[in-house]
Amino acid sequence: MRHINRFRLPALALAAGTLLSTVVAVQPASASAGGHGPSLRALADRAGVRIGTAVDMTALADDRTYRGTTIRDYNSVTAENVMKWESVEPERGVHNWKPADDLVRFARAHGQVVRGHTLVWHSQLPAWLTSGVEDGSIDAAELRGILRDHITAEVKRYKGKIQQWDVVNEVFEEDGSLRNSIWLRELGPSYIADAFRWAHAADPKAKLFLNDYNVEGVNAKSTAYYELAKRLRAEGVPVQGFGIQGHLAIQYGFPGQVAENLARFGALGMQTAFTEVDVRMILPVDETKQATQASYYRRLLDACLGARSCRSFTVWGFTDKYSWVPGVFEGQGSATPMDETYGRKPAYEALREGLAAGR
Repeated sequence: MRHINRFRLPALALAAGTLLSTVVAVQPASASAGGHGPSLRALADRAGVRIGTAVDMTALADDRTYRGTTIRDYNSVTAENVMKWESVEPERGVHNWKPADDLVRFARAHGQVVRGHTLVWHSQLPAWLTSGVEDGSIDAAELRGILRDHITAEVKRYKGKIQQWDVVNEVFEEDGSLRNSIWLRELGPSYIADAFRWAHAADPKAKLFLNDYNVEGVNAKSTAYYELAKRLRAEGVPVQGFGIQGHLAIQYGFPGQVAENLARFGALGMQTAFTEVDVRMILPVDETKQATQASYYRRLLDACLGARSCRSFTVWGFTDKYSWVPGVFEGQGSATPMDETYGRKPAYEALREGLAAGR
Protein backbone atom coordinates (compact mmCIF):
# COMPACT_ATOMS: atom_id res chain seq x y z
CA MET A 1 0.00 0.00 0.00
CA ARG A 2 1.32 3.44 -0.85
CA HIS A 3 1.74 6.06 1.83
CA ILE A 4 -0.71 8.92 1.97
CA ASN A 5 0.25 12.35 0.78
CA ARG A 6 0.82 15.44 2.86
CA PHE A 7 1.51 18.84 1.38
CA ARG A 8 4.09 21.45 2.19
CA LEU A 9 2.88 24.42 4.16
CA PRO A 10 1.86 27.22 1.81
CA ALA A 11 4.44 29.77 0.79
CA LEU A 12 2.47 32.98 0.66
CA ALA A 13 5.23 35.54 0.41
CA LEU A 14 5.49 36.75 -3.18
CA ALA A 15 8.08 38.95 -4.79
CA ALA A 16 7.13 42.58 -5.20
CA GLY A 17 5.67 43.82 -8.44
CA THR A 18 3.19 42.41 -10.90
CA LEU A 19 5.44 40.20 -12.99
CA LEU A 20 3.09 37.23 -12.56
CA SER A 21 0.61 38.78 -14.94
CA THR A 22 3.29 39.85 -17.39
CA VAL A 23 3.83 37.92 -20.59
CA VAL A 24 7.36 36.56 -20.36
CA ALA A 25 9.55 36.19 -23.40
CA VAL A 26 10.13 32.46 -23.75
CA GLN A 27 10.33 29.95 -26.54
CA PRO A 28 7.03 29.33 -28.32
CA ALA A 29 4.91 26.42 -27.14
CA SER A 30 5.91 24.40 -30.19
CA ALA A 31 9.51 24.21 -29.00
CA SER A 32 10.92 22.74 -25.83
CA ALA A 33 13.99 23.86 -23.89
CA GLY A 34 17.08 23.37 -25.97
CA GLY A 35 15.03 23.01 -29.15
CA HIS A 36 14.71 19.24 -28.83
CA GLY A 37 11.32 18.66 -30.39
CA PRO A 38 7.84 19.79 -29.44
CA SER A 39 6.84 20.78 -25.92
CA LEU A 40 4.45 18.82 -23.75
CA ARG A 41 1.91 21.56 -24.29
CA ALA A 42 2.09 21.42 -28.06
CA LEU A 43 1.72 17.64 -28.03
CA ALA A 44 -1.17 17.81 -25.56
CA ASP A 45 -2.99 20.30 -27.77
CA ARG A 46 -2.73 17.85 -30.66
CA ALA A 47 -3.91 14.97 -28.46
CA GLY A 48 -6.91 16.92 -27.22
CA VAL A 49 -6.00 16.75 -23.52
CA ARG A 50 -4.97 19.32 -20.94
CA ILE A 51 -1.47 18.84 -19.58
CA GLY A 52 -1.17 20.63 -16.27
CA THR A 53 1.09 21.41 -13.36
CA ALA A 54 0.69 22.56 -9.79
CA VAL A 55 2.26 26.00 -9.45
CA ASP A 56 4.41 27.29 -6.60
CA MET A 57 3.66 31.01 -6.65
CA THR A 58 6.93 32.07 -5.02
CA ALA A 59 8.89 30.13 -7.63
CA LEU A 60 6.74 31.62 -10.37
CA ALA A 61 7.64 35.10 -9.17
CA ASP A 62 11.33 34.54 -8.49
CA ASP A 63 12.58 31.87 -10.90
CA ARG A 64 12.62 32.78 -14.58
CA THR A 65 13.36 29.23 -15.73
CA TYR A 66 10.44 27.91 -13.68
CA ARG A 67 8.16 30.58 -15.11
CA GLY A 68 9.23 29.92 -18.68
CA THR A 69 8.81 26.16 -18.33
CA THR A 70 5.32 26.62 -16.87
CA ILE A 71 4.35 28.67 -19.91
CA ARG A 72 6.02 26.46 -22.49
CA ASP A 73 5.05 22.99 -21.32
CA TYR A 74 1.62 23.34 -19.68
CA ASN A 75 -1.80 24.45 -20.86
CA SER A 76 -3.42 23.97 -17.43
CA VAL A 77 -2.33 25.19 -13.99
CA THR A 78 -3.39 24.36 -10.44
CA ALA A 79 -2.59 26.44 -7.36
CA GLU A 80 -0.39 24.29 -5.15
CA ASN A 81 -1.48 26.15 -2.01
CA VAL A 82 -2.84 29.64 -2.59
CA MET A 83 -6.49 28.68 -3.14
CA LYS A 84 -6.68 26.61 0.06
CA TRP A 85 -8.77 28.01 2.89
CA GLU A 86 -5.95 28.93 5.29
CA SER A 87 -4.39 30.95 2.47
CA VAL A 88 -7.45 32.83 1.24
CA GLU A 89 -8.95 33.60 4.68
CA PRO A 90 -6.19 33.51 7.31
CA GLU A 91 -8.30 35.61 9.67
CA ARG A 92 -12.06 35.37 9.87
CA GLY A 93 -13.58 37.78 7.40
CA VAL A 94 -10.13 38.94 6.21
CA HIS A 95 -9.32 37.56 2.77
CA ASN A 96 -6.04 37.43 0.92
CA TRP A 97 -6.95 36.79 -2.70
CA LYS A 98 -3.86 38.30 -4.30
CA PRO A 99 -1.75 35.16 -4.81
CA ALA A 100 -4.71 33.27 -6.29
CA ASP A 101 -5.66 36.29 -8.39
CA ASP A 102 -2.08 36.44 -9.66
CA LEU A 103 -2.22 32.83 -10.82
CA VAL A 104 -5.55 33.34 -12.61
CA ARG A 105 -4.19 36.43 -14.37
CA PHE A 106 -0.99 34.61 -15.29
CA ALA A 107 -2.95 31.73 -16.79
CA ARG A 108 -5.18 34.03 -18.78
CA ALA A 109 -2.18 35.94 -20.14
CA HIS A 110 -0.63 32.70 -21.38
CA GLY A 111 -3.68 30.86 -22.73
CA GLN A 112 -3.91 28.37 -19.87
CA VAL A 113 -6.96 27.03 -18.04
CA VAL A 114 -7.08 26.83 -14.24
CA ARG A 115 -8.04 23.95 -11.94
CA GLY A 116 -9.32 25.20 -8.59
CA HIS A 117 -7.86 23.37 -5.58
CA THR A 118 -9.50 22.88 -3.11
CA LEU A 119 -12.75 24.03 -1.48
CA VAL A 120 -13.43 21.49 1.29
CA TRP A 121 -10.57 19.58 2.94
CA HIS A 122 -9.75 18.38 6.43
CA SER A 123 -6.26 19.88 6.22
CA GLN A 124 -4.80 23.40 5.84
CA LEU A 125 -7.81 24.99 7.48
CA PRO A 126 -7.45 28.42 9.08
CA ALA A 127 -6.62 28.33 12.79
CA TRP A 128 -9.55 30.58 13.66
CA LEU A 129 -11.96 27.96 12.29
CA THR A 130 -10.46 24.85 13.89
CA SER A 131 -9.92 26.52 17.25
CA GLY A 132 -13.47 27.90 17.20
CA VAL A 133 -14.90 24.44 16.67
CA GLU A 134 -12.63 22.91 19.31
CA ASP A 135 -13.50 25.44 22.02
CA GLY A 136 -17.20 25.39 21.20
CA SER A 137 -17.46 29.02 20.12
CA ILE A 138 -18.52 27.85 16.64
CA ASP A 139 -21.40 25.39 16.74
CA ALA A 140 -22.62 23.11 13.95
CA ALA A 141 -25.21 25.53 12.58
CA GLU A 142 -22.69 28.36 12.41
CA LEU A 143 -20.04 26.07 10.91
CA ARG A 144 -22.39 25.07 8.11
CA GLY A 145 -22.98 28.73 7.30
CA ILE A 146 -19.26 29.44 7.39
CA LEU A 147 -18.60 26.59 4.95
CA ARG A 148 -21.37 27.76 2.63
CA ASP A 149 -20.05 31.32 2.67
CA HIS A 150 -16.47 30.18 2.02
CA ILE A 151 -17.42 28.06 -0.99
CA THR A 152 -19.73 30.73 -2.38
CA ALA A 153 -17.22 33.54 -2.00
CA GLU A 154 -14.30 31.69 -3.57
CA VAL A 155 -16.19 30.14 -6.47
CA LYS A 156 -18.02 33.39 -7.28
CA ARG A 157 -14.76 35.33 -7.25
CA TYR A 158 -13.41 33.12 -10.03
CA LYS A 159 -16.67 32.50 -11.86
CA GLY A 160 -15.95 31.86 -15.52
CA LYS A 161 -12.20 31.64 -14.84
CA ILE A 162 -11.91 28.14 -13.33
CA GLN A 163 -12.41 25.13 -15.61
CA GLN A 164 -12.55 22.47 -12.87
CA TRP A 165 -12.89 22.69 -9.09
CA ASP A 166 -11.76 20.07 -6.60
CA VAL A 167 -14.81 20.65 -4.44
CA VAL A 168 -14.46 17.91 -1.83
CA ASN A 169 -10.99 16.50 -1.20
CA GLU A 170 -9.94 13.27 0.56
CA VAL A 171 -13.17 12.30 2.33
CA PHE A 172 -12.63 8.52 2.53
CA GLU A 173 -10.23 6.30 4.46
CA GLU A 174 -8.42 3.40 2.78
CA ASP A 175 -11.15 0.93 3.80
CA GLY A 176 -13.88 3.01 2.19
CA SER A 177 -15.26 4.52 5.40
CA LEU A 178 -15.80 8.26 5.59
CA ARG A 179 -12.87 10.17 7.05
CA ASN A 180 -13.44 11.30 10.62
CA SER A 181 -12.90 14.97 9.77
CA ILE A 182 -14.15 18.15 11.37
CA TRP A 183 -16.82 18.24 8.65
CA LEU A 184 -18.14 14.75 9.25
CA ARG A 185 -18.10 15.11 13.03
CA GLU A 186 -19.86 18.46 13.10
CA LEU A 187 -22.12 18.39 10.03
CA GLY A 188 -22.59 14.72 9.16
CA PRO A 189 -22.18 13.27 5.66
CA SER A 190 -24.63 15.73 4.08
CA TYR A 191 -21.84 18.31 3.90
CA ILE A 192 -20.56 16.61 0.75
CA ALA A 193 -23.76 17.13 -1.25
CA ASP A 194 -24.17 20.63 0.19
CA ALA A 195 -20.68 21.61 -0.96
CA PHE A 196 -21.41 20.58 -4.54
CA ARG A 197 -24.75 22.36 -4.59
CA TRP A 198 -23.25 25.58 -3.23
CA ALA A 199 -20.34 25.48 -5.68
CA HIS A 200 -22.68 24.85 -8.62
CA ALA A 201 -24.92 27.74 -7.61
CA ALA A 202 -21.88 30.04 -7.50
CA ASP A 203 -20.59 28.98 -10.95
CA PRO A 204 -22.90 26.70 -12.97
CA LYS A 205 -20.34 26.26 -15.77
CA ALA A 206 -17.38 25.00 -13.73
CA LYS A 207 -16.94 21.21 -13.63
CA LEU A 208 -17.07 19.98 -10.04
CA PHE A 209 -14.83 17.13 -8.85
CA LEU A 210 -14.32 14.72 -6.01
CA ASN A 211 -10.56 14.25 -5.49
CA ASP A 212 -8.36 11.79 -3.57
CA TYR A 213 -5.15 9.73 -3.43
CA ASN A 214 -4.78 5.92 -3.62
CA VAL A 215 -7.80 5.71 -5.94
CA GLU A 216 -5.98 5.07 -9.22
CA GLY A 217 -7.24 1.49 -9.52
CA VAL A 218 -10.27 -0.46 -8.38
CA ASN A 219 -10.10 -0.86 -4.59
CA ALA A 220 -12.22 -0.26 -1.50
CA LYS A 221 -11.52 3.46 -1.47
CA SER A 222 -12.23 4.14 -5.15
CA THR A 223 -15.33 1.93 -4.95
CA ALA A 224 -16.60 4.06 -2.06
CA TYR A 225 -16.23 7.10 -4.31
CA TYR A 226 -18.00 5.30 -7.14
CA GLU A 227 -20.96 4.42 -4.92
CA LEU A 228 -21.07 7.95 -3.48
CA ALA A 229 -20.98 9.57 -6.92
CA LYS A 230 -23.61 7.19 -8.26
CA ARG A 231 -25.97 7.95 -5.37
CA LEU A 232 -25.45 11.70 -5.39
CA ARG A 233 -25.90 11.98 -9.15
CA ALA A 234 -29.14 9.98 -8.88
CA GLU A 235 -30.28 12.57 -6.33
CA GLY A 236 -29.48 15.41 -8.73
CA VAL A 237 -26.35 16.60 -6.92
CA PRO A 238 -23.95 18.17 -9.49
CA VAL A 239 -21.02 15.78 -8.96
CA GLN A 240 -19.45 15.97 -12.41
CA GLY A 241 -15.91 14.66 -12.10
CA PHE A 242 -13.61 12.26 -10.30
CA GLY A 243 -10.06 13.41 -9.66
CA ILE A 244 -7.36 10.80 -9.20
CA GLN A 245 -4.34 12.37 -7.57
CA GLY A 246 -1.74 9.86 -8.76
CA HIS A 247 0.86 10.23 -5.99
CA LEU A 248 2.77 6.99 -6.61
CA ALA A 249 5.97 5.44 -5.28
CA ILE A 250 7.91 2.84 -7.27
CA GLN A 251 8.61 0.71 -4.18
CA TYR A 252 4.90 -0.07 -3.78
CA GLY A 253 4.25 -1.19 -7.35
CA PHE A 254 1.87 0.14 -9.97
CA PRO A 255 -1.86 0.07 -9.09
CA GLY A 256 -4.08 -2.44 -10.83
CA GLN A 257 -7.22 -1.92 -12.93
CA VAL A 258 -6.65 1.76 -13.66
CA ALA A 259 -8.44 1.65 -17.03
CA GLU A 260 -11.37 -0.22 -15.48
CA ASN A 261 -11.63 2.38 -12.74
CA LEU A 262 -11.73 5.26 -15.22
CA ALA A 263 -14.30 3.42 -17.30
CA ARG A 264 -16.77 2.93 -14.48
CA PHE A 265 -16.79 6.62 -13.57
CA GLY A 266 -17.09 7.49 -17.25
CA ALA A 267 -20.11 5.18 -17.48
CA LEU A 268 -21.80 7.33 -14.83
CA GLY A 269 -21.48 10.28 -17.21
CA MET A 270 -18.65 11.86 -15.23
CA GLN A 271 -15.40 13.42 -16.34
CA THR A 272 -12.19 11.96 -14.93
CA ALA A 273 -8.78 13.53 -14.46
CA PHE A 274 -5.35 12.77 -13.05
CA THR A 275 -4.87 15.77 -10.79
CA GLU A 276 -1.60 15.56 -8.78
CA VAL A 277 0.72 13.06 -10.43
CA ASP A 278 4.22 12.46 -9.13
CA VAL A 279 6.24 9.27 -8.70
CA ARG A 280 8.71 9.20 -5.83
CA MET A 281 11.49 6.74 -5.11
CA ILE A 282 13.88 5.81 -2.29
CA LEU A 283 17.11 7.73 -2.81
CA PRO A 284 19.69 7.57 -4.25
CA VAL A 285 18.54 7.70 -7.85
CA ASP A 286 19.77 5.18 -10.40
CA GLU A 287 18.92 4.34 -13.99
CA THR A 288 16.71 1.38 -13.07
CA LYS A 289 14.63 3.50 -10.70
CA GLN A 290 14.30 6.24 -13.29
CA ALA A 291 13.16 3.75 -15.91
CA THR A 292 10.51 2.41 -13.55
CA GLN A 293 9.41 5.93 -12.72
CA ALA A 294 9.11 6.77 -16.41
CA SER A 295 6.97 3.69 -17.00
CA TYR A 296 4.61 4.73 -14.18
CA TYR A 297 4.15 8.21 -15.63
CA ARG A 298 3.54 6.74 -19.07
CA ARG A 299 1.05 4.13 -17.85
CA LEU A 300 -1.03 6.73 -16.02
CA LEU A 301 -0.98 9.01 -19.05
CA ASP A 302 -1.90 6.15 -21.39
CA ALA A 303 -4.83 5.28 -19.13
CA CYS A 304 -6.05 8.86 -19.37
CA LEU A 305 -5.60 9.03 -23.13
CA GLY A 306 -7.40 5.71 -23.47
CA ALA A 307 -10.48 6.94 -21.59
CA ARG A 308 -12.95 9.24 -23.30
CA SER A 309 -13.89 10.63 -19.90
CA CYS A 310 -10.35 11.79 -19.08
CA ARG A 311 -9.75 15.37 -20.18
CA SER A 312 -6.88 16.49 -17.97
CA PHE A 313 -3.52 15.16 -16.71
CA THR A 314 -1.73 17.28 -14.10
CA VAL A 315 1.68 16.71 -12.52
CA TRP A 316 2.20 17.96 -8.96
CA GLY A 317 5.12 20.15 -9.90
CA PHE A 318 7.57 19.51 -12.73
CA THR A 319 10.98 20.06 -11.12
CA ASP A 320 12.54 18.46 -8.03
CA LYS A 321 13.80 21.92 -7.08
CA TYR A 322 10.39 22.71 -5.56
CA SER A 323 8.92 19.26 -4.91
CA TRP A 324 7.04 18.66 -1.64
CA VAL A 325 8.16 15.03 -1.43
CA PRO A 326 11.59 15.22 0.32
CA GLY A 327 10.16 17.36 3.10
CA VAL A 328 7.45 14.81 3.88
CA PHE A 329 8.88 11.37 3.01
CA GLU A 330 12.30 10.99 4.61
CA GLY A 331 14.85 9.46 2.27
CA GLN A 332 12.60 9.75 -0.77
CA GLY A 333 12.44 12.18 -3.67
CA SER A 334 13.18 12.69 -7.36
CA ALA A 335 9.43 12.53 -7.94
CA THR A 336 8.91 14.95 -10.82
CA PRO A 337 9.71 14.84 -14.57
CA MET A 338 12.68 17.25 -14.24
CA ASP A 339 15.61 17.34 -11.85
CA GLU A 340 16.62 20.30 -9.67
CA THR A 341 18.42 21.99 -12.57
CA TYR A 342 15.51 21.45 -15.00
CA GLY A 343 17.24 18.55 -16.70
CA ARG A 344 14.76 16.21 -18.36
CA LYS A 345 14.45 12.78 -16.85
CA PRO A 346 13.24 9.69 -18.71
CA ALA A 347 9.85 10.49 -17.15
CA TYR A 348 9.66 13.73 -19.12
CA GLU A 349 10.44 11.94 -22.35
CA ALA A 350 7.88 9.26 -21.48
CA LEU A 351 5.22 11.96 -21.18
CA ARG A 352 6.28 13.43 -24.52
CA GLU A 353 6.16 10.06 -26.22
CA GLY A 354 2.76 9.28 -24.74
CA LEU A 355 1.28 12.60 -25.79
CA ALA A 356 2.79 12.21 -29.27
CA ALA A 357 1.08 8.84 -29.61
CA GLY A 358 -2.22 10.58 -28.82
CA ARG A 359 -5.58 9.01 -28.22
